[in-house]
Amino acid sequence: MTPFTPSLPALKGGMLALLAATLFGISTPLVQKLGLGVGPFTTAALLYAGAAVVGAFTRQPTEREARLLPSDLPRLLAMALLGAAVGPVALVWGLQHTSGTGASLMLTLEALFTALLAWCLYRETMDRRVATAVALLLAGGIALVLDQSQSGNSQFWGLLAVMSATAAWGLDNTLSRALAERDPGQVVLAKSVLGTTTTLVLAGVTGESLPPVGPILGLLAVGASGYGLSLRFYLLAQRAFGAARTGSVFAFAPFIGAALAFLLGDRSGGWAMLLGGVMMLMGVTVHLMESHHHEHDHEALLHEHAHTHNDGHHDHTHEVMPTGSHSHAHRHEPMRHSHAHVPDAHHSHSH
Repeated sequence: MTPFTPSLPALKGGMLALLAATLFGISTPLVQKLGLGVGPFTTAALLYAGAAVVGAFTRQPTEREARLLPSDLPRLLAMALLGAAVGPVALVWGLQHTSGTGASLMLTLEALFTALLAWCLYRETMDRRVATAVALLLAGGIALVLDQSQSGNSQFWGLLAVMSATAAWGLDNTLSRALAERDPGQVVLAKSVLGTTTTLVLAGVTGESLPPVGPILGLLAVGASGYGLSLRFYLLAQRAFGAARTGSVFAFAPFIGAALAFLLGDRSGGWAMLLGGVMMLMGVTVHLMESHHHEHDHEALLHEHAHTHNDGHHDHTHEVMPTGSHSHAHRHEPMRHSHAHVPDAHHSHSH
């Protein structure tokens, strides 16, 4: 069977990651506005409560998507702790102590942590193009820290808190890669419920009080779009082209957030911030245009995930051929071929 492969296979995952990035980017300055006077644990709980609603309504039947397994629970607990508790709490505290523009751009470093961790843990390909993109992201982040350090200790420490959030989310992103083949609705729901429960308990322990109805509804709505839907598209992007590349393209989110923060009246930042933003944007662009092509082997593999039969990798038979995407346990026979590819579930070979 001739594989159906676009000349730039990263584009499919890239578009999903850009969609996730746009939703999350818009959420950052909105959280800063809606979270004024609201405790960080309460804010995080409301955001992930909104995300849980999205997860509940986007779950798919088992014949369409692979279900979560009991063995996934430890990974989900770690993801909830890092991504739904530590990350958003650090972000909210940072947003209260630095500018929305600076915080939005600093979130680009999440891509750096994700790429490096994906390379270390999953041995995802880090060729010259990917390394260049990561270097540009890192240089842009350094320029941003230098710019904000001129604004006083309050801005600087707030920015470091946002950086801590990116490190937590980088770990979360890397952990979620192993669940990218599961039903994203189930993953979003499970992570969000665990995260909401944890942060609600911490809010009660620390004596945080609930805000008025307006901020509650606003944060729930932002959580549904910027955390629930965004995470769903992020998982689908990881499924399409791996953790490192999804993280790098997701680095577009801060530019969306910075632009919205500017429109909302935030005029902080100088030339160093502009330079950092340009370098980060260059890093995203370089990474998005990747085309990796060589002859490679596929070993025998038995797994379960959503798939179609027109991608050159699923040639098993059915008594009645399903229409479109479907999920079931299936076996891949060994094969060798050559085409452009990215490190998805079928291309985790070493180089």
